[in-house]
Amino acid sequence: MTEKSLIIAEKPSVAADIVKALPDKFTRHKTHYEGEQYLVSFAIGHLVGIAYPEEIDPRYQKWDISLLPILPENFPLTALSETKTQLSALGRLIGRKDVTEIVNACDAGREGELIFKYILRFVAKDQAGRKRIRRLWLQSMTRDAIRAGFAQLRDNSTMQSLEDTALCRSEADWLIGINATRALTGYNSRNGGFRKTSCGRVQTPTLSLIVTREHERLAFVPADYWELHASFTVSGGSRQAQPAAGRGGDGGQDYLGVWIDPAFKSSAQAPQGKANRIWDEARARDIVARCSGRPAAVSQSSRKGQQGPPPLYDLTSLQREANSRFGFSAKNTLSIAQALYERHKLLTYPRTDSRHLPEDYVGEARDIMGQQRGWQLGAFAAEALEKNYIKKNKRIFDNAKVSDHFAIIPTGVLPKTLSASEEKIYRMVVQRFIAAFFPAAQYLQTTRHSVVAGETFLTEGRIWLVSGWKAVYGAEADDEGEQRLAELAPDTAVLCREIETRQQTTKPPARYTEATLLSAMEHSDKLLDDEGLREAMKDRGLGTPATRAAIIEKLLSEKYLVREGKELAPTGKAFELIAL
Repeated sequence: MTEKSLIIAEKPSVAADIVKALPDKFTRHKTHYEGEQYLVSFAIGHLVGIAYPEEIDPRYQKWDISLLPILPENFPLTALSETKTQLSALGRLIGRKDVTEIVNACDAGREGELIFKYILRFVAKDQAGRKRIRRLWLQSMTRDAIRAGFAQLRDNSTMQSLEDTALCRSEADWLIGINATRALTGYNSRNGGFRKTSCGRVQTPTLSLIVTREHERLAFVPADYWELHASFTVSGGSRQAQPAAGRGGDGGQDYLGVWIDPAFKSSAQAPQGKANRIWDEARARDIVARCSGRPAAVSQSSRKGQQGPPPLYDLTSLQREANSRFGFSAKNTLSIAQALYERHKLLTYPRTDSRHLPEDYVGEARDIMGQQRGWQLGAFAAEALEKNYIKKNKRIFDNAKVSDHFAIIPTGVLPKTLSASEEKIYRMVVQRFIAAFFPAAQYLQTTRHSVVAGETFLTEGRIWLVSGWKAVYGAEADDEGEQRLAELAPDTAVLCREIETRQQTTKPPARYTEATLLSAMEHSDKLLDDEGLREAMKDRGLGTPATRAAIIEKLLSEKYLVREGKELAPTGKAFELIAL
């Protein structure tokens, strides 16, 4: 009898990719592929889940608050009805006598570990215990990466902590979701009827962020304020203050300035206060009357500065930026990135929380950059190689900041045919990958204070001296609207020619968009007042990069939120839940 390895992938498409990469001749069956050395089969996402309370004990068929909390000693598993056929097929394959090894080829992460281990626990715990279990850990889905993964299969014992984490999260979600949902539903249905009130370990704290912000908006009282924008004429200068329009010319010496209070200090008691806001219209008129047509005493300072390239993407930052730039939902961005990873083989594993690469990945990065010379940003990729920008640098290569997976980067494969949405996401990742290795952008920052009749007007200008990484993003547009401030000779006569008064109204805190909500979920520890809780939540956040999109979609599907353009607005149902 020839001994065989059974490989279980998370989905059929991944199983097909594994078959293409393995050195074996396969016969395709409905539920698996069979070769001389390997059997390759698949899950279809989750095939097994924790049983519902009524499946554990008939008493729980009635949602009775007096039976809460439900705290099972063990968490029995149940097969999901829509995929029972495939689960049965896996049970038969696992039980085959010629199968001596089982390889977990589900997605390399906590959820993939849970899918695989639940299958083993449900269909063949005793049989699986007699077989060797190993783990395939992939960073990308290219054939070379799959072959390299099989050459370095991990022993199951090294995955114990990941399995424990996955089980803990699954059971915690069940305990909180089941008990809190039944308790709140019972409370809301106390006067008759059945008002299901869904509640979850992550979804409800996330909803609380949105409802709290909406309360702040509703309680907000707008106030009028005034800004003063002055035009200054320099002796011998032009008659028009000029913002920068290009890289040529000096832009004239006349300039614009905004009134500020040099003594202003921010205060938690007056969060709407800013140095350039005047809260008394009479005072604004008085400043205009005193300063218009009067000479200005000018002081000016300049400093050189630099701005380093942004870090590589993890999933949350990719979702956040795609929402800001293109209006893509977090769910849509994840779906596109997953397709670019699985179907097109163009990106590395997207469900990552790291923005760094392993320290031994310098050579791989050079190879990937070399391949990118054949795509749209090829000129920049070629420059990165020719000028030796790719070096071991802790800003990019840092083992301490790589957990299960490294940052999202392109693979060595170039695209053939992509949809418009796929190309946008792919270009974002390629652009960020190339830019990350470029040198810092350098600029000259000029600050000018013009004092007229004791009142101070601020003018700031920035000129980019060296584009650096910004060239990859089109740095020529970055200084659009910036004033070019020419040096003023000592004792140059400057006149405050005219002052424009602009009446404004304070605005309430903005509603969350998916981009800002993802950021708030990622850094939720900063929103806590309790120091102990803040420390406990540090660097953890609400949810994970892989689950945050699903949490937002769940809140939308449960009618706790509605989309209003890019904004996420809470419904009355949301206010009711958080008020309980």
